Order: sequence, then structure tokens, then C-alpha cells
Amino acid sequence: MKQKQLSKLLALTLAGGLVLSACGGDTSGSSEPSVDADGKANITWLNILHTASPPTETVLNKIEEATNANIEFSWIPDASKEERLNTSLASDSLADIVTITLMENSSVRNALKAGVFWEVGPYLDEFPNLATISEDMRNSASIEGKLYGIPMQKQVARNGVVIRKDWLDKLGLEVPKTTDELMEVAKAFTEQDPDGNGAKDTTGFMDRSDLIYGAFKTLSSYFGTPSVWSVGEDGKVTPEFETEGYVKTMDYMKELYENGYINQDFAVTAKTDQQQNFAQGKAGIYVGALFDSKNLLNMAKGVQDDMELTLVNDITSTGNEADRAIWSISNGVGGLLAFPKSEVKDEAELKRLLQFMDDLMSEEVYTLMTYGIEGTHYTVNEEKAVTITNTELWQQEVQPFASSRPNETGYEIHDNDPLKKESDRLIEENSTFAVLNPLYSLESATFSSQGSELQKTIVDATYKYILGKINLDQFNEAVSSWRKAGGDQIITEYEAAYQAVHGQ
Repeated sequence: MKQKQLSKLLALTLAGGLVLSACGGDTSGSSEPSVDADGKANITWLNILHTASPPTETVLNKIEEATNANIEFSWIPDASKEERLNTSLASDSLADIVTITLMENSSVRNALKAGVFWEVGPYLDEFPNLATISEDMRNSASIEGKLYGIPMQKQVARNGVVIRKDWLDKLGLEVPKTTDELMEVAKAFTEQDPDGNGAKDTTGFMDRSDLIYGAFKTLSSYFGTPSVWSVGEDGKVTPEFETEGYVKTMDYMKELYENGYINQDFAVTAKTDQQQNFAQGKAGIYVGALFDSKNLLNMAKGVQDDMELTLVNDITSTGNEADRAIWSISNGVGGLLAFPKSEVKDEAELKRLLQFMDDLMSEEVYTLMTYGIEGTHYTVNEEKAVTITNTELWQQEVQPFASSRPNETGYEIHDNDPLKKESDRLIEENSTFAVLNPLYSLESATFSSQGSELQKTIVDATYKYILGKINLDQFNEAVSSWRKAGGDQIITEYEAAYQAVHGQ
């Protein structure tokens, strides 16, 4: 049965992606969850892959033992997730669990509101680990007051800048504290042969085609751009791309591009290629999640053995500490682990899946999905500090599971790796300076129906501006088109929703 399910899932994936049912499914009757001869539940899971290849079964077998389940993953590459989810509303074929990270995607949001997925809020307190999910987290992850999946709990603000310290030292440069200083470092890394090989083969930044999780949004924080939306004291809503900070960020990246201080193909570069290129010594600045630094250094072993990294989370455009800021697009919500009614037929099946999720939140399974198997992938000391002993094996067998964890914080076991410890410290520090999205849990009907399509106008115009294909007047014309096509209505609806909550 497992093989048959997997074949079906993989076939659908290759055909254009697993798709989310547009109907609610039959929830009548009462059936037990599918189990094998040993009493293990058979669970299928449509998940997102942030690594070059899926994990082997070594750790998966241990996770299955700990959760009393047979798990069949169908992996979607991170670069394809939006396309796959957008095309998902055309078929009845799904997995028992669907990882949804594009919470603002209008197609996904409409599917959630339409009853495609089970509402799980009323059940959480029946399970000890799920019951620990805070009310703030539940509210932030809800749509119109209803929670349609298990919130993926992440740090509030985890991004920053990772820089080749060995290159800084070689060129006699200090760690940058302002955007101007960061530009000078990017220039030096491009023009002054930081790797000493006598060839002009390095750039400053290595970025990818993602205006959110790549460099753009983090840099925009340094220029004072709000996180998606801002709300004035009068309750008026402004989209981030109509702010001065957004334009300054575009100008900054345009300067990087025109001078060759960033990889010239960044607008079409996938995350895995970005990380591989950085690890191979093609650039010295990486902007993204600070904890990526550990993986980047591990990937560089045997290729760039002299690589040293420094992590920076306090860059501003002004040099003033009071202006420190870092975006938090989702207020700590990484997405939902959702259960489609087309696959999960009744409450009995749902509760078995919720028990599975509760088991995943245990420290035992978190450890498996984060560090692997003791003695095989890591050692641990009396202070529960973990040291990875076989990096290559860990990357193959453990790392891909990171995107599957329902919770990433609050566990006693921790990483002994110096870079990971430092990134954890800086990410915790980031929470003090985090700029939240004030509208994240509010609802706009027009945004839900048209938001994703409308946003493509802004994304396209942003890239064209950075690449020098349009000027500022033309960018502003694109913003006007966004407003006329539905943006004005989105703003009006969000203002009404905000007023209803805050009384303005």
C-alpha cells in the first residue's frame, strides 16, 4: 500500500505538482486511520525540500519508530513551491499532510477559507505538546479566527548578513556596520582578489531569485522599510513598496548589480545554487537566515577549507543604533501543516494525525530531525550540547528534515557548533528589533482572491528597476496599475479590518 501511494504521489509531482482539492471532501461516517499489519499508521506527506536532494531512510526509520507511523514523503523543491501550490487547486489528489508556507498566497488562502482543510483549533488542547502552542501563535496563524493546520513555530526574526571573515582579514577590512560599509566590502570582494588566486572571479554578494528570503527584504529593513504593510496613527495602511525605504533598497541593489558586486544572474538563481556558489568561494556576502552559516561552512569543507565566517545583525543605513530593525513577515509563523478533508475523511483520522504531530514536537523526534542519530551523526555532552561528527552523512540523512519540524524553539538539546550558537544568540537578539507585519492575521477579501496575482506586478517591476530595464517613473506606474487593479480595494479592506480590531 505504501508503495502504491508513493508512486501515485510521485507521478503527480512529476506531472506538475501535487494539488490541493477544491472541495471539502466527505467527512461523514467513521473510519479508522489506515494501518499496516503492525498497527502503524500509514501517513503521506507533501513537503517542501530546501536541500539539493531528499533524505535517505536512515533517520526516517527512526522517526517512524518514535511516532508509530509509516511515512511517505513527496518532496517539492523550494524553488517550485509557489507554482506547485498555485496549480494545486485543480485535482482531488493530495497527501494526508500538506506543508503550506505561502500563507499570503491568495490561492492557498482561499482554499483554507473554503473548508478544504480541517480546522484544528478545537483539538489542540487534547494533546500535551500541541497544547503548548501559545494563543498569540494560534491567533497569528489563524484566518478569520480559525486555525486550519498546526502552526510551524519559528523564530520571530532570523535574518542577517553572513560574511567571509577570512576575506575581510586578507583585505584589511572591518566588519561593516552600515549599508555604505557593506557596499565597500562588496566592492573590495569583487575587485581586490580576496581569494588570492590572481583571477577576477569573485563577487561581493551571492543572492537568489527571492525578494523576501533573499537579500532584498533584509536590506530593506536597514533602510526603514516596513514588513509588508505599515499602519499610521490615523489607521491608514501603506504597502511597503510605496515607502522611501523600498526605493532606497532598489537603488542599493541596482548599484550592486550595475557595478558587478552581486552575481549577475541573481534574479534567476535558486537557493541551492546560491548556497553552493557561496560555498565554492564565488562570493563573500550571503544575506539570509543567520543559521544558514553553519550549513554554508559545512558545504565548503574540502572546497574552501580556509573559509571563516562572521555573522552581522546590527547593520543600519544611518549608523544609529536607534534605527536598528529587522523584518518579520509572519510574526514567527513559518506556515501550516494542514490536513485536507479529501484525504482525512473523519475525526478519527484527524486525531491520529494530530497525535503524530504531537509526537513530532517531542524532544526525541526534534533531535532526530535536527541532529540525527547519536553515535552515527553526532555526539552530545552532559550539557546536552551536540557536535556533528559526520557532516556529509548529516547533510544527506538529516538536514532535509529541517523543513518538517512543527517547532524549532524551546528544546533543551542544542548545537555546540560555534556558528550555530552565535546565530542562535543573534536571532534571539533580533527579536528586540523585529518589525512585525501589523496586518498578518487580518483579512482582506480582495487580497485573498487577487493578492498573489497583483503582487507579481510589483515583483516584476522591482526586478526590472534593479536590472535597469525601467526607471522610477515606470516603477511608480506599475504601483498605480497595482492600485487600479485591486490594490486600492485591498487597502480599504485592511483599514476596515484594522479599525474593527483596534477601534480607530
